[in-house]
Amino acid sequence: MTKADLIDIIAEKAHLQHKQSELVVNLVFDMMADALKRDDRIEIRGFGSFVNRSYGSYQGRNPKTGQVVQVPPKRVPFFKVGKELKEMVDAGTDPITDVDGDDDDDSMD
Repeated sequence: MTKADLIDIIAEKAHLQHKQSELVVNLVFDMMADALKRDDRIEIRGFGSFVNRSYGSYQGRNPKTGQVVQVPPKRVPFFKVGKELKEMVDAGTDPITDVDGDDDDDSMD
């Protein structure tokens, strides 16, 4: 799924205009990026969490020339999947249509 696909799906399911849906998606992503820049943790219950992992400096090697280079310390965003999402993916259920969390199709036989 691309960002454009996400915008289209939100516009359709929430009955929003495309521009409104695009604004919502961009605001959410911008707010998440800002939080990670501030080194805040983002936790979305049932989905997962985003944290920054810090790596110290180390000596690396340029693969093309073989020259030793000093790699500076860095922070890299890391996503850890939540238990509920992991179970949904493993079971193959759709979180949008299977809101109650059970595996039946909610039809009355």
